[in-house]
Amino acid sequence: MTAMTVHPDQQEGSNEKERLTGQEWRARRDDHRRRVDALIGPYLDARRKGVKHPVIDFLFTYYSSRPSHVLRWHPGFGVVLEDADEFLPLRGYERTESGVHVGLDFVRRRRDALRATVDLLGATAARPARLGCFGLHEWAMVYRTDETRHDVPLRLGRAGTDRVVEQMPLRCTHFDAFRFFTGPARPRNENQLSRASQIDHEQPGCLHATMDLYRHCFTLAPLQPAGLTVDCFELALRARDLDMRASPYDLRDLGYEPVPIETPAGRAEYVREQSAIADAGTQLRAEVLRRCTHLAETARHA
Repeated sequence: MTAMTVHPDQQEGSNEKERLTGQEWRARRDDHRRRVDALIGPYLDARRKGVKHPVIDFLFTYYSSRPSHVLRWHPGFGVVLEDADEFLPLRGYERTESGVHVGLDFVRRRRDALRATVDLLGATAARPARLGCFGLHEWAMVYRTDETRHDVPLRLGRAGTDRVVEQMPLRCTHFDAFRFFTGPARPRNENQLSRASQIDHEQPGCLHATMDLYRHCFTLAPLQPAGLTVDCFELALRARDLDMRASPYDLRDLGYEPVPIETPAGRAEYVREQSAIADAGTQLRAEVLRRCTHLAETARHA
């Protein structure tokens, strides 16, 4: 992933709203679609034909997301579009004398969601990254069970997979991963996590906390600009790639070389990649948090 780009349509903080002509915003929309196509164009083509993908599908099925959440361009709150009636059927948009834009009433209606996002991201950002989990959450989800979450074989087999869980400590800090642990795996985790205590455990080294930045963007659409949403989606793709290469599944037929976390070399490789993803996530989290804070304040004072 390249360094995060703050696009012109992502500027804010002034009482003066940015105004885009039809030609300007359509050019940005087209650039956006080309970027998404470069990221997942072949995947989307296969998806339309009913082909399942055990790695990328997660970013849509687990998050109850749709490709349109990534494909659709939004300017973000504070940008006025000329000649843009096609946006009016979409939630949040309204027309004024100056053009079409996301209305303040919609910001007010999303106040609670914005405040909750600010609280969670702020708590996460305030903690140091923990890099010693080695992606064992996926192993804990198949520990001592004949059921798997994906229709692909286990790389070490059933007994070998269970043995890895029994020989290594479970240090998962993300509730939405922990809740899928098997019954025998849950007591092995360092902490017993719950939804109520989620804010007390989230930390920036967690791959799933980084992937969640995509959810924080698309669930707040159209308040967040599309460029930021795709920045977070691109990093989520990268995190998911490592997540599954370090998992117990054998995905070599799909071109994913395993990160064998059952070995010292594999664990070292995992931490190197995890650390780089966490660093990129720190930058994006700060930007998402800054924008959500600004929007929450806007809603409070409206």
